[in-house]
Amino acid sequence: MNRNHVCALALLTMACGAPPPTVDKKIEPPKPTLTKRAFGSVDGQTATLYTLTNSRGMTAAVTDYGATLVSIRAANKAGQFEDVVLGFDNIEGFVKAVGPYFGSIVGRYGNRIAKGRFTLNGVTHKLATNNGANHLHGGLKGFDKMLWKASESESPDGPAVTFEYVSKDGEEGYPGTLTSRVTYTLTPMNALRIQYEMSSDKDTIANLTNHAYFNLSGDPARGVQDHEFEIRADRYTPVDAGLIPTGELASVEGTPFDFRKPERLGPRMNAQHPQIKIGNGIDHNFVLNSEAGTLRPVVIVREPRSGRVMEVSTTEPGVQFYTGNFLDGTIKGRGGAAYQQRAAFCLETQRFPDSPNQAKFPSAVVKAGEKRTSETAFKFWAE
Repeated sequence: MNRNHVCALALLTMACGAPPPTVDKKIEPPKPTLTKRAFGSVDGQTATLYTLTNSRGMTAAVTDYGATLVSIRAANKAGQFEDVVLGFDNIEGFVKAVGPYFGSIVGRYGNRIAKGRFTLNGVTHKLATNNGANHLHGGLKGFDKMLWKASESESPDGPAVTFEYVSKDGEEGYPGTLTSRVTYTLTPMNALRIQYEMSSDKDTIANLTNHAYFNLSGDPARGVQDHEFEIRADRYTPVDAGLIPTGELASVEGTPFDFRKPERLGPRMNAQHPQIKIGNGIDHNFVLNSEAGTLRPVVIVREPRSGRVMEVSTTEPGVQFYTGNFLDGTIKGRGGAAYQQRAAFCLETQRFPDSPNQAKFPSAVVKAGEKRTSETAFKFWAE
């Protein structure tokens, strides 16, 4: 055996002066985290920003003011993380932006109630009217303008933050003291879970939903016309001139509301159709096909340039699809960006608008002493 062979055999025993072999260490993914910091002041009280980060580097930031979703940073097909929701750099922006409800939990009743009236157990209740003659998103001072009580916890999917708000009997005209809890969890699979829980000491109505504005390109200036939507709904609820449902569950067949297969949004929200004209775009409730009560995928959105995909799952029976029709550029958001018309879209999972006055619609009643729960998840990936 020559010297070269001896040296080759002796590598493992450090003969011939060779270093020992190296062993690759397994790189552990970063652990999920929950951090918090002051986010500004509301009526002399400090608002807090909570940031959830999962093991893949995705983040979701929420604040106790309005239990608001402030930010979601999701990766594009090149692995670059960008914010895909509209928002502000500090709490002052959310306080001043009274109308659009950016990222907020809206309630006690999200969406519209005709003429601000409903009858429950034979008693007619008069609510605040803040949208023409109608009641919208909880009234003059809804849940989006309240400072919620926050608590942190650990879930099987990682850290979570829960916001609680107690709405007193008679607030904005609603009967019963309603306790609402909303929990945000960012899962290892890049899904932001929003879990709702409501209970009341009297029969009342409630319809909590999140009013996030999404733009999957990461650039609100690009608008949302090139996004592709697939909505698993055969029917939608047409509206009158005040955007109150007529009571009809109309087929989407042959209309701009047919997203049963992927469709580019631009031609649909600009279509020549009476319902599009009323809403100045799409601002309608879609009747989801599959049975409510179980968490199931109902909407898939794709943005071709970034490659981002968002899948929406919910236990609710409907989703309000809103194409940012009433944004007009006067609101300056994150980084000073002007939020123009159709800079983003909303997918508000819900009981139907005006359900308390529509016998054929799913009930929005929360019975005294009972607990009502629901869940919605927004899952992200890139293609």
